[in-house]
Amino acid sequence: MPAPAGTGAATEVFAAIGEMPVGRWLVAVSGGRDSMALMHALATARGGQIAAVANFDHGTGPHARRAMELVEHEGGKLGLSIVTGSATQALPFNEGAWRSARHAFLDAWALELNATVVTAHTRDDEIETVVQRFLRDAGPRGLAGMRASPPPSGATARVRPLLAVARETVAAYAASRGVRWVDDPSNDDRAFQRNRIRHEILPALERARPGFGEWCWDLGARAAAWRADVDALVESLDVTVPAPGSAVVPAGRFDRCEVAEWQVLWPAIAALAGVVMDRRGIERAAAWAPVAKAGQEIPLSGDARIIRTAQTFVVRGTP
Repeated sequence: MPAPAGTGAATEVFAAIGEMPVGRWLVAVSGGRDSMALMHALATARGGQIAAVANFDHGTGPHARRAMELVEHEGGKLGLSIVTGSATQALPFNEGAWRSARHAFLDAWALELNATVVTAHTRDDEIETVVQRFLRDAGPRGLAGMRASPPPSGATARVRPLLAVARETVAAYAASRGVRWVDDPSNDDRAFQRNRIRHEILPALERARPGFGEWCWDLGARAAAWRADVDALVESLDVTVPAPGSAVVPAGRFDRCEVAEWQVLWPAIAALAGVVMDRRGIERAAAWAPVAKAGQEIPLSGDARIIRTAQTFVVRGTP
């Protein structure tokens, strides 16, 4: 598909969108600059593939209502269908609660419209995610960031066409095309770790070590490749998913695994059951697996657990 003519930024944005497969898309648009630019570019290059534009009001104040109104107005001008939602109750003032509510809204509409969610995350967002995961002592699975493929356990996929595009390039595209947006004041609130990383930690590290951001990008790419290799290995070892929220491991295939090998395998196996293991859980499960007896079990985070049967290990997620 030829890219529409325009500035260098537009050429790069349209080239990134051109790499998307043909699909049916639900475009997540917050009303901020990056997502408004994505909506504009997708409408220009792939308008016929957009099932709808989705905006969710987290109930965080007047700016969120203005953002929804802008998405409806600008999306309507582009001839796009708009679906909106609002928090049904007051959400805690934290990113986790906002993300969970937003994802539930997007997933419901994606199912309703038989569409795949598209988001406007950029290269800078991915670098910030890698740093955030690093500060949380994440292993390779976590450091893969947004480039990690979802596990084959029913996890909802996200397509991020701008993930290799710098935020300043998206900003230049928005300026060149007269894209309108609403600034979210929470993006400057240093109470949130991501904002401290964006505005303070990363700039300081970049000054101390020029190229640090690109090193983080490369680290995330290597972690994503490693994670994909481990996931492929686990799939080849007859691990099955008999029902959502569970994974069954044939114990005989793993008889010779040592603790260090279990530390690599358990997070990938647990992911098949929709379970995310933290570092302490991984270490405990890895030390337990080689000596576990039939009938024994070990708890994981939440109500998840691993059960040893006569022939298998069974991972059960939170009901």
